[in-house]
Amino acid sequence: MEGVIANFRQGRHHTYDNQMIVIADSITNKVAADKLVGKKVVWNSGKKDIVGEVRSTHGNKGALRVLFETGMPGQSIGRKVKIE
Repeated sequence: MEGVIANFRQGRHHTYDNQMIVIADSITNKVAADKLVGKKVVWNSGKKDIVGEVRSTHGNKGALRVLFETGMPGQSIGRKVKIE
């Protein structure tokens, strides 16, 4: 399954650079997104793969909160990821 990185996870005063909000292709509600919690997510930067894990859902429309192993660059926003 594929998804697209929407943005960093952020609050009013802080941006979490290793947590991203991912929108999966065929997921449209929170119940379907709950089934993906614990799955592995891979983003290829061109040089190496950065691996993350789906930690929870984000909102009611099926977005996912993914915790990556390192901080993600801003160039990753809008790019595709592979959900395994």
